[in-house]
Amino acid sequence: MVWHLPLNWTLAFWEGLLGQGGSYVATALDSEQDLAAVAAVHGGAFAHAWDEDEFAALIAQPGTFGFVARRAGHREPEGLVLARLVVDEAEILTIAVDRSARGKGVGRLLMDMVLQHLHAERALALFLEVDETNVPALALYRRLRFEEVGRRPAYYPGPDGQRTSALIMKRTLRG
Repeated sequence: MVWHLPLNWTLAFWEGLLGQGGSYVATALDSEQDLAAVAAVHGGAFAHAWDEDEFAALIAQPGTFGFVARRAGHREPEGLVLARLVVDEAEILTIAVDRSARGKGVGRLLMDMVLQHLHAERALALFLEVDETNVPALALYRRLRFEEVGRRPAYYPGPDGQRTSALIMKRTLRG
């Protein structure tokens, strides 16, 4: 069987590698060097953020991998994605983009890196959960051909005491 990467994955990869496409590059998450910065980015994106120890514990688990996005020529990550592959199905554990980098294609770059990795690993499907009120993330996932397959009512606590539902989304990768 011959595998071909979709053109948009290949273009995003090379644009990221060359520092084009919003001047961001994505690299594999280096658990030793990136933990503090990744925890800070996560803290800026989520009310209940993970700390360095939680990230270290997750990264140490078999099948877990991640990527960070940096502005070309800069050291500090401005986005991160952490995922886990078990047999032939994967899930996004978390994805976060620094407020200053939102709307610049960083989330798309990170998701493209995950999809490329899973393609190489011959995964069948990728799952994720997203807050139903996160309109930019939902738009990105729908552009990436994710479909809603379930819902967790009142899953996420909101700052005003209200709870919002988590949408469970799936992207079929092959099959």
